[in-house]
Amino acid sequence: MKIILVKGDITKQQVDAVVNAANSTLQGGGGVDGAIHRAGGKAIIEECLEIRNRQGGCPTGEAVITTAGNMPAVFVIHTVGPVYEGGHHGEPEKLANCYLNSLKLAAENKIKTIAFPNISTGVYGYPKKEAAQIAITTVKNNLFKGIEEIRFVCFDDENYTLYNEILTQ
Repeated sequence: MKIILVKGDITKQQVDAVVNAANSTLQGGGGVDGAIHRAGGKAIIEECLEIRNRQGGCPTGEAVITTAGNMPAVFVIHTVGPVYEGGHHGEPEKLANCYLNSLKLAAENKIKTIAFPNISTGVYGYPKKEAAQIAITTVKNNLFKGIEEIRFVCFDDENYTLYNEILTQ
């Protein structure tokens, strides 16, 4: 299994699955979530509605899967990151669970290549360095059979630099 770092747009990644930093309603929003819903189109929105109707959304740290619609990927794994409240309300465990549950879902669906955004570091306020460390540690400690490539896709220079520093230590 290889880990790749990319600076770019997650909606343009040619992988089996991209991970969406979703909100619990699965209705789309800002940042990565809004970009994925816009790029993927109606198919993602319809499948998210079916999931909401069936289970009432997606709890923090959990993950669900839909088609990728109009994006180059085949699937979108939607996971809900924690809102950062100082780090003493289970945020590190919840963030780690986002990566772990996304990887489990990927393995169950025979996904070989997966791209992760920087979950919870936007409007949810998670400190970027801590979030990067949790992401990389969780991925490295949970290698699932069948997953050949894990790609961290950073939209901004700050996250890219942080991930690069941690990955090259």
